Amino acid sequence: MPFEPKSSQTRQWIIETTAELFNKKGYAGTSISDLTTATGMTKGAIYGNFENKEDIAIAAFEYNLQARINIIRQELEKATSYRDKLLVYANVFRPSRKFPFPGGGCPMQNTGIEADDTHELLREKAAQALEQWRRMLENLVNKGIAAGEFRPGTPARRIATSIIALAEGGILLQGVSRKAKDLELALDTVEEIINGISV
Repeated sequence: MPFEPKSSQTRQWIIETTAELFNKKGYAGTSISDLTTATGMTKGAIYGNFENKEDIAIAAFEYNLQARINIIRQELEKATSYRDKLLVYANVFRPSRKFPFPGGGCPMQNTGIEADDTHELLREKAAQALEQWRRMLENLVNKGIAAGEFRPGTPARRIATSIIALAEGGILLQGVSRKAKDLELALDTVEEIINGISV
């Protein structure tokens, strides 16, 4: 018999209430006690809306990811050129901009690192999100080439991969060093790459 949650509203409340917890503590580090404390619900009430902790963790990851995507999408809509759209990725993560990203840092990075050798389904979710991001960046580069904004022959996939690697690497450096300048330096390099392919 397929699992059916008791209430979509309650399910959404649990997701929203535990999303930051999972993003900060990870799947393994988040206990059922953490979940009951955060939600003010009993274990039975929580599992009346989710099959298991994995089910909640996946929903929380998707919620955090969508929150991040929504912020970036809003900034992309303000940009009027493909260059400016790419530059969103050099600016939106800057500590000085203080966008309301999910607490705990990048959900793709957090989930991907933790689940790398421990939880295949969560690793796959993070990998899919990263690939979706790379395809979107690659598409922006190709459209910019077609529009005459970027140099012909620009290797779109390599540029997209470099932007992600620098942004995510900068986020990691900042998280470990507690120095915002480390992330700023990585994002300055993203900006240099984008300026370098512009005509």
